[in-house]
This record gives sequence, structure tokens and C-alpha cells, in this order.
Amino acid sequence: MMPKPICLHPRWLIPVEPRGVVLENHALVIEGERIAAILSSADARVQYANAEHLKLAEHALLPGLINLHAHSAMSLLRGLADDLALMDWLNNHIWPTEGKHVSDEFVFDGTVHAMAEMIRGGTTTVNDMYFHHEAVARAGITAGMRTIVGCSILEFPTGYGLNADDYIGKALAARDSFTGEALVHFSLAPHAPYSVADDTFRKVITLAEQLDIGIHCHIHETQDEIDTSLKQYGVRPLERLRNLGLLGPNLIAAHVVHANDAEIALLAKHSVNVAHNPASNLKLASGFARIHAMQTAGIQVGIGTDGAASNNKLDLLGDLRLAALLAKAESTNPEAMPAATALEMATLAGARALGMADQVGSLVAGKQADIIAVNLSGLETQPLYDPISQLVYAAGREQVSHVWVNGRALLDNRELTTLNIGQILSRARHWRERIAAQ
Repeated sequence: MMPKPICLHPRWLIPVEPRGVVLENHALVIEGERIAAILSSADARVQYANAEHLKLAEHALLPGLINLHAHSAMSLLRGLADDLALMDWLNNHIWPTEGKHVSDEFVFDGTVHAMAEMIRGGTTTVNDMYFHHEAVARAGITAGMRTIVGCSILEFPTGYGLNADDYIGKALAARDSFTGEALVHFSLAPHAPYSVADDTFRKVITLAEQLDIGIHCHIHETQDEIDTSLKQYGVRPLERLRNLGLLGPNLIAAHVVHANDAEIALLAKHSVNVAHNPASNLKLASGFARIHAMQTAGIQVGIGTDGAASNNKLDLLGDLRLAALLAKAESTNPEAMPAATALEMATLAGARALGMADQVGSLVAGKQADIIAVNLSGLETQPLYDPISQLVYAAGREQVSHVWVNGRALLDNRELTTLNIGQILSRARHWRERIAAQ
């Protein structure tokens, strides 16, 4: 038997599609996993008289946020090696620690921890990239979160794989194991141009085409990456990837901090999607991505947090504000990224990048019911003239009160419904003691 419809009555309903629209005195109806209707509150009370009605008197209702680039399990490494440049951070701290400790258990615990944090901040979909893919998938199912499992591929051995073919084999096996899971999808994630060989990129391209799945890769994150490519291949990384045939609409390029005019035009020509990670880029001193130029060129740009080890928060609302401010400063144009554009980056743009815009990313009848409510009644968000502006520039993740994914409540008045905070904290203490001891 289908559960009763749920009728949400917010103060402001922000569908994101069309951009900038704010509806007042409207209701959204959830039936099963989908949005059944958006109509006036008065009509909803008549047409859905037998539904469960929830009044959200001082709340904005909007699509769930989409984290377009994350390494969720690295929540267990938060604060381990701060204030370092990327390659020092990776080579001398993160990769050695991962080599000693990363396991199925580590990845499950760390991913669940990350998902609890993300849900409490309004994130309903995460595009992940890590190892032990089955553990990531199980965490997503446990949390009830929409999860894209990005299967990392490298040339060198780690505790998870021996070489590129081994990583690819594990990726395909994991994907087969979770066929039919509604909330779990898979992508191939060659780590970066400096860690993946040409032949491996060619295999990834072929497999992605055969399986109709996405590709997720770090690209042009640092100047050092570009300098290394020029020495080794004689071309910048994007030109090398273009020659290999990697650039296309199924590619999500994470970071893209260092892109010149020709490269921005190249990304636009091939409809490559970009995952902008403003906090991580700043913390690792990677540089300032030219987001306004990319969007002006027509590139689809979404928002990612990166991992908690390099952010150190999985806070999309916070990163959304940072992205909007940085775009203005980098372009010296205060109109470079209006609040409505920024909000779209964290919702519909992310859904488009993932090829899921027909399912999520905006509040439209027929789409999956991935929805969040943000309480704007507090001191920090009053007085209120424009709810979209307030969400982007003033609201904090602690004001997210409700979260639904596929019509299922994951957060109810700030209380997690699928995950136990006490258990998560206990596991975090376990891993801290274990890692600190070594």
C-alpha cells in the first residue's frame, strides 16, 4: 500500500527551474518517491485533504544540494595534514596514511560519517571518488543518499589495487554487484593526468561508451600538474586528453583551476562539465578558477566540497557562498555570479553534469522528491528581502531542518532518521586513535 501523500507548505518555494523564481503561498506534494504536484496551498488542502500536511512557516523549500566532487571516506582524515601544498600533502602524508589504513571498514565508516554531515547540511546527492567501491555503495544505501560511486583508477599499487587493470576490474565487479539499486550509480574515475597513462585513459573511454557511464577526473588542479605534463608529454594536460578523446559531455573535470582562454573554449566545445571546489582550491593554494569565464562560455559548472581532509568541511551551503564571492573577485565583476546562478550550480547544474537533470536538481512535478527545507527565521537571516540571496550569502548549514531523498525523510527537525550519530562518533574515535598511534 502506498503511504499517504505528504503536502509541504513552506513560506517560500524555490523550484530553481525557472531560475530566480520564488513562489509564496504554494505547496509541494510528495507521492511515493516523486513530486506529484506544485500548486497553491489553498488548492492543495482541498485536493489533498487526506494527505499529511506539514507547515514550514518560516522556511525555504528547495531542491536537495548536489556535491559534484567528493572523497567521502576521507572524513576520517580531517585535519590530519593541514597547511601544505597539494603534492606534499598527497605524497608525504595522505597517500602513506591511506596505504596503512584504508580498507572496506575504513571506507564504510568514513563514508557514513561524511554522509551524515552532508545530509545535515542539505546535500542529497554525492558524486564520490575513492576506493573500496562496495563500501561506498553500502554506505549510500544505509544513509538513503543518492550516491555516484566514482571508481578510482591509478597506475601504481595501493592497498586496494595493483595496477590500472586491477582497479578497472574491481570497478566493473562492484558495478555489477549493485545493479538495480535505485540510489546507487557508478562512474569510472581515472585519478588525474599525472597518475594515469594514455593506454589506461583509452580503456576508460571505451568502457564508458560501452556501459554508458560517466567519467570523473581531476584536471588542471595545480600549475605543477601543467608543468609536469609539458615536460613529459610536450603538451598541457587538457590538450593531451583532447588528443586521447576523453573530452565530452560524460566527463566531469574536477577543479580546472588553471585554464586559459583556449582551454575554456575547448571545454565548452566538447561540453565538458566542471566541478568547482572553491574551499579546497583555497586551502591547498591551488589558485583561482575562472568560473565566470567558464559560465560565460557555456560550460556547465557545479559545486564540490572535495574531501574533508582538504576542505575541512563538507558544507555545500558554505562553499556556495564562497564560490559566488570568489567569482566576483576573480573577474572583478560584482554581477559575475548572482545568487540565483550560484544556487543553480549546487542543484540543477550538478544534476545536468551527472546526466540526472530529468530526475533531480529542481522542484518539478514528476521528478524524484529530493528536497530540503531551510529555516530562515533566525537572527542571522533576518530581516529577509530576498530568500535566494539569503540562502546563498547568509544562511548556514545548521539552518537545514528537513531533508528528503526519493520521498523518504533523512532529516526531520535536525534529527537524522537513518543514521546514528553516537555510533558514527564512536567509529571516528576508533579511527583517530588507530591512525594517531602510527
